[in-house]
Amino acid sequence: MKTRLLVITLILSCSLSYAQTKLADKFFKNYGYIKAIELYEKAVENGDNSAHVLTRLGDAYYNNSNSEKAAYWYGEALKEHKKIEAEYLYKYIQSLRSIGNYDEADKWFKELSAAQQGDSRLKGYNPDEVDLYAKLTSKNEVIVKVENLSLNSENSDFGSYLFEDKLYFASARGDDEKVYSWNKEPFLDLYEVILSEDNGVVNYGSVTQLSEDINTEYHEASIAITNDGKTMYFTRDNVNKRNRLKYDKKGTTHLKLYKATLANDQWTNVVELPFNDDVFSTGHPALSPDNKTLYFVSDREGGLGQSDIYSVTINDDGTYGIPENLGEKVNTEGREMFPFVAKDNTLYFSSDGHLNLGLLDIFKSDILKGIRNEPENMGSPYNSGYDDFAFFINSDTERGYFSSNRPNGKGSDDIYSFNAKECKEIISGIARDSKTNIILSGVTVRLIDETGKVIDEYFSKDGGEYTFTVDCNKTYTVVGSKPDYKDDQKNITTTTENETVHRVDLNLEPLIVDNQIVINPIFFDFDKWNIRTDAQYELENIIDVLRKHPAMIIKIESHTDSRGGDRYNMKLSDRRAKSTRDYIISRGIDASRIESAIGYGESQLLNKCSNGVKCTEEEHQLNRRSYFYIVNE
Repeated sequence: MKTRLLVITLILSCSLSYAQTKLADKFFKNYGYIKAIELYEKAVENGDNSAHVLTRLGDAYYNNSNSEKAAYWYGEALKEHKKIEAEYLYKYIQSLRSIGNYDEADKWFKELSAAQQGDSRLKGYNPDEVDLYAKLTSKNEVIVKVENLSLNSENSDFGSYLFEDKLYFASARGDDEKVYSWNKEPFLDLYEVILSEDNGVVNYGSVTQLSEDINTEYHEASIAITNDGKTMYFTRDNVNKRNRLKYDKKGTTHLKLYKATLANDQWTNVVELPFNDDVFSTGHPALSPDNKTLYFVSDREGGLGQSDIYSVTINDDGTYGIPENLGEKVNTEGREMFPFVAKDNTLYFSSDGHLNLGLLDIFKSDILKGIRNEPENMGSPYNSGYDDFAFFINSDTERGYFSSNRPNGKGSDDIYSFNAKECKEIISGIARDSKTNIILSGVTVRLIDETGKVIDEYFSKDGGEYTFTVDCNKTYTVVGSKPDYKDDQKNITTTTENETVHRVDLNLEPLIVDNQIVINPIFFDFDKWNIRTDAQYELENIIDVLRKHPAMIIKIESHTDSRGGDRYNMKLSDRRAKSTRDYIISRGIDASRIESAIGYGESQLLNKCSNGVKCTEEEHQLNRRSYFYIVNE
């Protein structure tokens, strides 16, 4: 007997858990995350530790920006099932990072990146997550105007650096008599051009070669200038005092870093930096915003890859500290090159080691701000399937330059200018009562993105208005909620026109009308009285109203159409009324708050469709109804 009771208890528990999960799924699908969380957690209490329930709990909290709870439930899913789909693992990592648990996040990031098999050049790669990667690098929210500069030559031009009204860059447009054997172009020299602006249009003057103190018969490129404009760091081939190339034992000439000072508008007094060497390359200088740190690229021994980015302190007396590798959050087994540090301390660099669109791509990192996130691929149009490098940006104007050997350029490498303007649009509207058209205050309006995540929330005031600033070319869902009203939701897809305003009014249907709580019809299967998931979904509105008004008492009436015997319909409707009552009680509403639950069969038809009268299905449906009367004030 005890065994039979145990089996029955287990069956009932599993059945209840399954029903709660189906209902929770319905609320989750309709962005009802709070209600979904309540129901999923009940399912867990009833013994449902399935991956579906645990990851959905994680998702519901994640979409509501509760990172701590999201991390907990994703973690529970991993404990129970050892492995979860990459989508949930990715969000688990994001949640861990959000709450500052970087060590645990790094552990699971390695799990997510199992495909890399020890090669950091595959960092972040998962063949099943290509869509996710494309989404992360999408620039739909930014209007980026890219132009090939008029000053580009038929040879290589790259490495632009803007200081005040002068643009510095490297070019192989020089003497054709002496060419570099690798590409059969002249050796690189440094050039400058004065910029002027007319009604927002940038004009470029005549290109001028820097002095012979800077340019030699060999390569010079990649500069950085101090804030006072008096010191320039630049890259040069390793040459001796007689301006001849110096080689290592293998016959290779390496790059070195130099600095020059400005005197009488000329760069002079060239000095080699002390951390160069004849057996490895050092180049591509970049300065921190306070000019106290110099960043550079080197293939010196002890690095992580083919070339790494390093930092070195510039001391107050002009000496330098010990160069330090920026570490695996930036450097890979591949090539990291062309660092640049913007005014806001964002590090930009090029790499073929991080997940990219092909060859060198431009990345940005917050590592210099103390944030240990993975570098972000800048995406198109900055990056292509070709080499994209030497990024420079003015953080104040969002204008800048990068270099690329992409097709349809003028030379082997070209300089491109860009103007990155965020494309933003407005979604606004008014929340009203759908029955009376009265403007509603106190409406919580949520803005939800395509992934289902709540990205903004607005609480409407007396005018009932709400406003969101959103990205261009995206799809959003706007959901309005207010106690004693059904939610209203609208979908809107923004355009690519900056500052476009989209009018999206919300119409919330009242649940309390006169002396009734009014919900959509509750449907039952033929000849049955069990509460289906769709009926549970509607009955949650009743439960919400009763929770909001703890003194409210109701009575339930259930009616059928005329088809079937009178006595049978009376019994069927009574069973349905009582199963409706039982469901409400099962959700934590005290039984004393339901005065009665009675079925009236076909005794109170609303139309002509009595026995023997031919009617449409819609006319019969009108008679199949439930009422929830409020019996106290």
